[in-house]
Amino acid sequence: MNPIANSPFRRFVVNLGLAALGMLLFALSFPNPLVEKGLPLAAWVAWVPVFLLAGRVSLPASILWGALYGCGAYSLFNYWMGAFHPMAGLIINAIYTVYLALVFPLLRLARILFPRRFYLIQWAIWLAYEYLRTLGFLGYPYGISGYSQWEIIPVIQVARLGGVWAVCALVMFPSAWLGAALGEADRPGAIPGALAGFFRREWASALCWGVCLCLALGYGIRVRGGYEDAPHARIALIQHNTDPWRGDMDEYRQNLRVLSRLSDEALRADPKPDMVVWSETAFVPRIYWHDNYRDDQESWALVRELLNYLSWQEVPFVLGNDDARLEGDGRGGWERVDYNAVLLFEGAELRDLYRKLHLVPFTEYFPYERQFPMIYEALVKADTHFWKKGKEAVVFSVDVSRPGGPGTLKFSTPICFEDTFGYLSREFVRNGAELIVNLTNDAWSHSLPAQNQHLTMAVFRAVENNRAMVRSTASGQTCGINPDGRVIALAPPFTESWLTVEVPVLTGGTTLYTARGDYLGGFFVALAAALLILGAVFRILFNIKKLIPPRKETGSSARRSFV
Repeated sequence: MNPIANSPFRRFVVNLGLAALGMLLFALSFPNPLVEKGLPLAAWVAWVPVFLLAGRVSLPASILWGALYGCGAYSLFNYWMGAFHPMAGLIINAIYTVYLALVFPLLRLARILFPRRFYLIQWAIWLAYEYLRTLGFLGYPYGISGYSQWEIIPVIQVARLGGVWAVCALVMFPSAWLGAALGEADRPGAIPGALAGFFRREWASALCWGVCLCLALGYGIRVRGGYEDAPHARIALIQHNTDPWRGDMDEYRQNLRVLSRLSDEALRADPKPDMVVWSETAFVPRIYWHDNYRDDQESWALVRELLNYLSWQEVPFVLGNDDARLEGDGRGGWERVDYNAVLLFEGAELRDLYRKLHLVPFTEYFPYERQFPMIYEALVKADTHFWKKGKEAVVFSVDVSRPGGPGTLKFSTPICFEDTFGYLSREFVRNGAELIVNLTNDAWSHSLPAQNQHLTMAVFRAVENNRAMVRSTASGQTCGINPDGRVIALAPPFTESWLTVEVPVLTGGTTLYTARGDYLGGFFVALAAALLILGAVFRILFNIKKLIPPRKETGSSARRSFV
C-alpha cells in the first residue's frame, strides 16, 4: 500500500474537497445565481459528501468539519442576507456554524454505535435536525431539503399527508444510503465494487425507499388538479417594485401614486377583480395612528389622501401597514405599540385587521434585552423596526356575489416570513380560511434567488392544506398558486406590475397535515433520540461485559468440562 496515498495531508485534502462539494450541491439544489429555479434533482444526492465526510473523520474532528460545512453552505446559499445588514449574514452563518458543529458529531456517533446500518440513524438525525431548526426564536426554514422539490408537482403532494417533512424523508434517503456505500471504497477504482457489495447487503432498505417513492408519485398524480368545478376568486395583486421602508415622505407619496395607478389599471381591466391586494407595509405612514392622533400633519395628509382614494373603490382593498396604537401599559398609563399588520378596507372603512404572529428574530423583535443588552442596543442603533406580536390567527371575510364566485370569501394573510412556517398556515385553515393571501417585501434583498427561495416555501403551504394561495410582493415573486402547488401566474420580478389571478376556493376536505400538523417532524426527533440513546446504552453494557473476567470452573464441573 502506498503510504503517500494514505497520508494525513491527502486525507485532509479529500475531506476538504468533500466539504466544498457538499456546500456547492446544497446551494445549487435551491434557486441560486447560476440556476434561477435551482436543480431539484441535485438535492437527491446533495448530502452524499456530508455523510461520507462524517464517516471519514474522528469524533472530535467532526465538530470542526461540521462548523466549516455549516458556515460555507449558508454563505453560498444565503449570500443575499448581507444586503439587509452586514450583521444579518454574520448571524445566520454563526448560527449554522454552531448547528452543524453539533450535528456532525451525532452523525459520526451513529456510525460508532451502529456499525452496520448507521446510515438509517444518520438519515433520522438529519431529518430531526431539519425540523428542530425551524422551532423557537431562531427558527429559520430556508434550506430545508424538501423545499428543493417545489416544481416537481407529483412528488410534493405527499406534503398533504406529512407536510414538507414527508418530502424531506424521500429526498434525504439516497444521500444517506449512498454515503454509506461509497464510504466502503478506499480508492476511486473500488467504487463500483463497493456499491455492488453494499447493495447486496442493504437492498431491502433501498427497495423500501423505492416503493415509498413510487407510492408517493402515484398518490401525487392521483390527487392533483381537478378544480374546474370549484368557485373561483379573482384577486388583483399589485407589485410596486420599491422597498417601502427605504425613503422619506416624498418617496412614500410617490409610492402611493404608483400603487394607486397600478390598482386603477387592474380595476379597469376585464375581468374585474373581486379584491385588490397590496404588499407588506406597502403604505408606510401609520394609518390608524395618524388618522386618530394627527401628531404629524405631513403624514396625516398622506393618510387622508389614501383614505380618500379608498373611499371611491367598489371592491375591498387589503394592504400592509405598520399599525400603531396607544395601549395600556399595565401600570395605569399608556404607551405606543406597533404591529406589522394587514388591514382590510371596504371603501375608507377599516373592516378588520391581522397582526403578525411570527416576527423575524433580530430584525423585528428581540426578547432578550435584559440578558443581552449590548446586542439590543446595537439593533436599536441599526434602526431595527421592533414590533409586538399579534394574538389571533385572523380569518377575513368579504362578499363575492358575482356568478362563479364563492359568495363569501374567507381568507387569511400570513405576512412575509410567516409563509415559510407550516404551522401558521395550518392554523389559519383550521380557523376557516379558504384562501391564503401572502403579503411580502423581499425588495431589500435585491436578489432574484432570495425571492425564489421564498417562493419555494410558499408553494408548500398551498399543498399542505389543499388551499390556493396568492402572493402580493413589493418586487417579486407576485403570483397565484393552485392547491396542488402549481404556480399558475407570475408577475415579472423587479418591475411595476399588476396581476389578476383566478384561483379555486376550496371549502372542505382538510388534509392530514391540516389535522395533525408537524407530527412527522416530531417523529423523526423522537426516533433519532431514542436510537442514539439505545445505541449508547447497549455499547456501555457491552463494554462492561467485556471488562468482567470469565468465571473459573472448579471441582466436578471442571472435570466434566475436561471430559
